[in-house]
Amino acid sequence: MMQSQWLRRLGLLLALTAGYVIAGKLGLRLAFLNPSATPVWPNTGIALAAFVLAGPEVWPAILVGAFLVNITTAGSIATSVGIAAGNTCEGLLGAWFVSRFARGPRVFEHGRDVFKFAGLAAGASTLVSATAGVVSLSLAGFVPWTDFWPVWSTWWMGDAISDLVVAPALLLWWARPRIRWTRQHTLEVAALCASLLVVGLAVFDGLVPWKGGHYPLEFLCIPMLLWAAFRFEQRVAATAVVILSAVAIWGTMTGYGPFARSTFNESLLLLQAYEGASALMTLVLAAVVAERKEAVDRLRRLAVSDPLTGLSNYRQLTQALDVEIQRSSRTDRPFAVVLMDLDGLKRINDRYGHPVGSMALRRVAETLLGSCRGIDTAARFGGDEFALVLPETGDAAAWHVARRVAERVARDGEKPPLSISVGVAVHPRDGATLEALMNAADRSLYDNKARHRRSIRPAR
Repeated sequence: MMQSQWLRRLGLLLALTAGYVIAGKLGLRLAFLNPSATPVWPNTGIALAAFVLAGPEVWPAILVGAFLVNITTAGSIATSVGIAAGNTCEGLLGAWFVSRFARGPRVFEHGRDVFKFAGLAAGASTLVSATAGVVSLSLAGFVPWTDFWPVWSTWWMGDAISDLVVAPALLLWWARPRIRWTRQHTLEVAALCASLLVVGLAVFDGLVPWKGGHYPLEFLCIPMLLWAAFRFEQRVAATAVVILSAVAIWGTMTGYGPFARSTFNESLLLLQAYEGASALMTLVLAAVVAERKEAVDRLRRLAVSDPLTGLSNYRQLTQALDVEIQRSSRTDRPFAVVLMDLDGLKRINDRYGHPVGSMALRRVAETLLGSCRGIDTAARFGGDEFALVLPETGDAAAWHVARRVAERVARDGEKPPLSISVGVAVHPRDGATLEALMNAADRSLYDNKARHRRSIRPAR
């Protein structure tokens, strides 16, 4: 087992190193101001995601990968070591910021955490790599001191935008790698991707009659990003940002689009600023939409569930009964309602205290849930009263379930010992309406409770 874990760790490090080198070589193909400084540097996002997900133990892969990228591009061994150290420390610091202040891998679940991510990881930690790299190159004579700030700003921009564009997509897809979309959802995602490509090509690649004008049409991309943020989860929104960024970079490098300028480096810097703002807007909106959906789901659950036991409340019980009445009337198949009453709850509260009484109610609820089928509805609709709706169940089967629940409650092994009384009503035999069924089940329960009291009354 130890050997297997070691091999998996080694495989991860090797794969991360290889991915870092490949991405770095691709990014440095867009280095126009200096061979080691590019405004498009996906490696920063890769390193940040790796440190957040796998921990600081993967630092050798980032260090070695950064060294190999730079030693095979330009500079010397000393400058490559300095750049690699800066890249590694940048990733470690960014991951610490995210884990300490922005909920770690769950950073994109809340809008405020996305802003923290942008300010600390993308904005602050990237200062380390830019400073270490440009200082190393300047000290070695590969960057004139007069060019320090242009090279530094290009370096920093490439790192910061990578954290905003690449890292979110990696973190979100790693957290939820499985795709469980309906056919309609899949078609809409495909439509979104196709629309992004069409609009991106129209804006940035000049596939329009006005391609020579460099008109500021980048605002046409905003509706596509809003579509991704409002209709889909965060990982799709982050992927939309990556797709648009790739199309925009490719188009801008061909000399078209609103950010095309006299030099490629200036064009890419303007484009990256736009992509950073778009990524931040999209990620924040996607997080806010997810928060709203979560709040709505929570309110919906609270509206139909009992807060103490987690069972359905009276509203959900009546809705389930209405549905079953309609189904039974349509199919002529019966269903049963089981009412249950916890015996002596007041006595338990008086003797042991209300916390123990509340625990007794939860014990009954847990037993109910453990005795239910997926199609059954278990509810608490009163202080010590519970109900169980059993679709397509007759009288004998309902009494069997009721007695089984009562026996399990009595034998749960916890203190104080509990007992419940039960009653059963069957539709349509005992009533055709909700009120008639509940009244019939209530009469059955109290008849059963009265028989139980007579059976334990001592003889004179």
